[in-house]
Amino acid sequence: MQSQLSSSSTSPFGLYIHVPFCATRCGYCDFNTYTPREAGGANPAGYLDALDIELDLAAQRVGRAAETVFIGGGTPSLLGADGLARILTTVRNTFGLADGAEITTESNPESTSPEFFAGIREAGYNRVSLGMQSASQNVLRVLERAHTPGRAFAAAREARAAGFDHVNLDMIYATPTETDDDVAHTLDRVIETDVDHVSAYSLIVEDGTAMARKVRRGEIPAPQEEVMATRYEMIAERLDAAGMEWYEVSNWARPGGECQHNLIYWRDGDWWGAGPGAHSHLDMQRFSNVKHPNRYSALLADGQLPINHVEELDAADRHTELLMLGLRLREGIAYSAVGRGAEGVVKNFVDRGLLHFPRPGRLAITDAGRLLADGIITDILVAEDDAAPASDASTASTEARV
Repeated sequence: MQSQLSSSSTSPFGLYIHVPFCATRCGYCDFNTYTPREAGGANPAGYLDALDIELDLAAQRVGRAAETVFIGGGTPSLLGADGLARILTTVRNTFGLADGAEITTESNPESTSPEFFAGIREAGYNRVSLGMQSASQNVLRVLERAHTPGRAFAAAREARAAGFDHVNLDMIYATPTETDDDVAHTLDRVIETDVDHVSAYSLIVEDGTAMARKVRRGEIPAPQEEVMATRYEMIAERLDAAGMEWYEVSNWARPGGECQHNLIYWRDGDWWGAGPGAHSHLDMQRFSNVKHPNRYSALLADGQLPINHVEELDAADRHTELLMLGLRLREGIAYSAVGRGAEGVVKNFVDRGLLHFPRPGRLAITDAGRLLADGIITDILVAEDDAAPASDASTASTEARV
């Protein structure tokens, strides 16, 4: 299967690199990350050696320069400026970087400093995403976040001082025990910090997390949908008033601050995901790497790509992804992409002010429709399925053990 992994598409191409290490595990986190106690001896030095090999092998198969690079995790800033500089040097020497490439790293505020930001800026990073979550100490305590309330904002100012024009703050809302005042205070701090991008996500209690166990035991209440809606409206109103336009349902930016890497995902583009557990999408395939850093490193030491699962996509899969991702964007999708049978559903949503045609031939969600985006998309897909003739087509999926 490895030899079949290549990209012939002319759509934008991005590179995602997953750093699987965290100093501690937050109570709500179900990401593929490992604390020192969980890592089984895996360490950043061994990870970086293995990553060098994967990037080299992957570049030989893809044959395209990266237009965006996004280092996520986990906590990439635990690698320090030198580790992150090494990753970017390897990217340049393998994939290569397109002119004007957007290069982002996530960072935990507590593992950054003015020297850290100066170092990664000198290495070539031009965008930073900081895990703020909240300006409320109580909310951070419930989330089991390690940083203090003011550290994210100080880190954002340090990044700006180091020459970063593009700085994002990640926010989580509807945490149990959170109040309207908590959200309002967080937004005040965000706006006064003058970053150019904010991502705001409602808390999801994932099975298997420490928070899920606390909810099950009745120690904290589960997030409430009506609270999520109210808080979203608060966030949207304040950020819009501060000059940050939404461009995806959960993301706001000042003009020119939109995350180009994430737009590749939402516009159904191509990307290679490197690192333990990372997911990729090339043409008509999705695939993912083995999760544990030790297994990841062992496979690469043997010269094998660490791919665990490959899924072959068909036209129906791509159509579903186009609608599910594209209709969350303010720019929307071409109306011609909507299948037969959904015309009535679309008209109903247009009449209700939840969808509109921002220009001829273009279908998009309205401001009022953002809270209902997932339901709108589902109703359109169901209407298409109901109108489609019976088909034996199915998604092909294979397990590729390498």
